[in-house]
Amino acid sequence: MGNIDLTIVWAGIIGFAVFAYVVMDGFDLGIGILFPSFAVGDERNQAMNSIAPVWDGNETWLVMGGGGLLAAFPLAYAIILPATYPLMIAMLLGLVFRGVAFEFRWRDARHRPLWDAAFTLGSVVAALAQGMTLGAILQGIRVENGAYAGGWLDWLSPFSLLTGVSVVVGYGLLGAAWLVWKTEGAAQAHARRLALWLGVATLVMLAAVSAATPFLAYDYWRRWFAMPDVLLTAQVPLLVAIVAFAFFWSLRRGAERLPFLLALGLFLLGFVGLGISIYPYVVPRAVTIWDAAAPPQSQLFMLVGAVVIVPVILAYTGWAYWVFRGKVGTQGYH
Repeated sequence: MGNIDLTIVWAGIIGFAVFAYVVMDGFDLGIGILFPSFAVGDERNQAMNSIAPVWDGNETWLVMGGGGLLAAFPLAYAIILPATYPLMIAMLLGLVFRGVAFEFRWRDARHRPLWDAAFTLGSVVAALAQGMTLGAILQGIRVENGAYAGGWLDWLSPFSLLTGVSVVVGYGLLGAAWLVWKTEGAAQAHARRLALWLGVATLVMLAAVSAATPFLAYDYWRRWFAMPDVLLTAQVPLLVAIVAFAFFWSLRRGAERLPFLLALGLFLLGFVGLGISIYPYVVPRAVTIWDAAAPPQSQLFMLVGAVVIVPVILAYTGWAYWVFRGKVGTQGYH
């Protein structure tokens, strides 16, 4: 029983870390995705300044999610990574491009258009790779004798492309909603228009992925449509409709902070839907969280560290956001 409890606790910790990464790095990747649509000069400077204090700290959660998967569920790590190596490499290269471009665009004004393009390209590639990784896991990974048994390009499919584009669009929505909150004037008006259209596009992509997922496997279909499960799972699309209505209402009413929080709500509901589809598997239809779990002694040892580290990360992250609260101008916060 203790083993089961520790396994569920660690699944929760890693799920929290992944969602925290999506929430916190999603909006700054979104700003990179939308960057070409901003006017050169003040608009781009405001967009960049709005994430300057927090963008690199946001990626702490990516490290924690990946490291936690290796430590707590080593079998899953050993299967998922080989199945998605090209996507992982592309994501990391995209993040490197973003980081380099972020610093160099301020210090090398003569080549700023080049660094702006690298910032956008890195953001799109990283977001697309993350979305396609999700699709590759959902559609299933071939496992034989506890090891990956597929090919180099098994991750590439129409479904993984759909999830990849969906994440790019969704991150764009988070980026636009963040700028509605953090900017003012012409930049805010532009961000509000982007958020409106990207809100519609995100709902379309969410509906498309939700419609396609049950056809990947009978397990998914049963979770969402078979009685009595449907009585519970039907609440998720209902809540999506309610949150979406509130999102568009808040945009129309001129709210600044609420659209971003409601956009995060849409992502949370998508994350809940993902959990409903795959639980208790960590590699769908092949390896459960208990199959992949490290020994209880290892989980307990790591849990002691996590109990200390996670609150520390939350504390310094919260402090950074608090210090840099408020609107951002072309030169900084005010």
